Amino acid sequence: MLLLGIDLGSSSVKASVIDGETGKCLATAFYPPDEMKILALKPGWAEQEPETWWQNLKSSIRDCARQLGSRRNDIGAIGISYQMHGLVTIDKDLKVLRPSIIWCDSRAVEYGEKAFSALGSEFCLSHLLNSPGNFTASKLAWVKENEPELFNKIYKIMLPGDWVAMKLTGQLSTSFTGLSEGIFWDISENKVSDELMKYYGFSSDLIPDSASSFSISGQLPGSVAAELDLPEGIPVSYRAGDQPNNALSLNVLNPGEVAATAGTSGVMYGVTDRKKYDPLSRVNTFLHVNHSEKATRLGVLLCINGTGILNSWLRRSIGTGLSYNEMNEMAEKVTPGSEGLSILPFGNGAERMLGNKAPGARLEGLNFNIHGNGHLFRAAQEGIAFSFRYGLEIMRETGIDPTLIRAGQANMFLSKVFREALSSVTHTPIHLYNTDGSTGAARGAGIGCGFFKSANEAFSGLAAVGVTEPDSSKTTAYEEAYEKWKLLLQAL
Repeated sequence: MLLLGIDLGSSSVKASVIDGETGKCLATAFYPPDEMKILALKPGWAEQEPETWWQNLKSSIRDCARQLGSRRNDIGAIGISYQMHGLVTIDKDLKVLRPSIIWCDSRAVEYGEKAFSALGSEFCLSHLLNSPGNFTASKLAWVKENEPELFNKIYKIMLPGDWVAMKLTGQLSTSFTGLSEGIFWDISENKVSDELMKYYGFSSDLIPDSASSFSISGQLPGSVAAELDLPEGIPVSYRAGDQPNNALSLNVLNPGEVAATAGTSGVMYGVTDRKKYDPLSRVNTFLHVNHSEKATRLGVLLCINGTGILNSWLRRSIGTGLSYNEMNEMAEKVTPGSEGLSILPFGNGAERMLGNKAPGARLEGLNFNIHGNGHLFRAAQEGIAFSFRYGLEIMRETGIDPTLIRAGQANMFLSKVFREALSSVTHTPIHLYNTDGSTGAARGAGIGCGFFKSANEAFSGLAAVGVTEPDSSKTTAYEEAYEKWKLLLQAL
């Protein structure tokens, strides 16, 4: 059996098809070639058109189908990974009512903070595991207050992956993990939170039926299959937010295991079986994809909005004509600490790690007689690594203390400078794997449809393709640079 995985990001939509027997990727494609547009009508806002997702999804899948030829008929299940915390609203005709308010939009911070105060920190943290913060429920509260006529037309609210599943199958559904990431789920009551819904004035009818991440939510009807150039009847059998799915793709499913990613945003995600949370909600706890009433599996998530997007901005602004590899080579020629140059990478919306503040990016210590482009490229990558270290210190307070970081061989982790800085400043080895969100979603589909009898079977062939150990000869330099960087951050 072949398995199709879809990864809906904020930059592109990627599809991959793997052979379930061997784990080998047989076809992969992503669209658009350039990044998808993020609409920012006001400072701190970030929206995308779901129909744009759909058009790029269709292009990606049709490209994979073309690569497979007649073997496309062997696809037996579909899995979906999607950008977390977004809000999609639809009417009774299943039509989208407004652009999706996506993960890095910070307009709802005030609404979440008021809910946290009104419901009480003890209730929010022990039942919801987080402050309502800037998550999906709070974004819906913003719509309710600021777009009341539109709010009254809402039939169902959905996370981005729920909407994609609906487009694929025609069926409305969500997942327990999705409701948890949207801060709708009461882990103590094992259901949607009555208290939160009452506080915000939401009807429970707005929430689609929910099920496990590993479950069949529908099949491709003939009309949709024709659009995708696939056979009809293929089940959609897995769905998860991008970071829980990234952890799944790296076989991070058990307490003590940690996954990291550094694309547009940066994430460190650790699994625990303890209901322990950060009292300030700087890192967030959600149901992991394999959580059940019998076996508690929670994911503690550190999210840094401004990571790869900083590297991308530098390339567009001062690295015109350079590839990322060439930028990395220039950064490697500069010594750790970037000769006194420090960069705070927080220029992509409110940072939960910083208490939902949006300080913007900062550059400190620039000397016109010393620093060049290579210093800027290195200082940016070090600043991103230092952000991970700062967040990891918070995660350790919740009991997440990794002895190993697993990551996909992609994005920022392709840079030797970034890997060395992160490993050295956290004193933790990094193991890289040849996997990504789309192939992880494909394996998830195999688990959800029953092709794999267990996660162990699904990931039996996964092996590290690269290892980075802390460089003891450079640890002191990285520590000194981190302490200087930290003082700059604390002075904001």
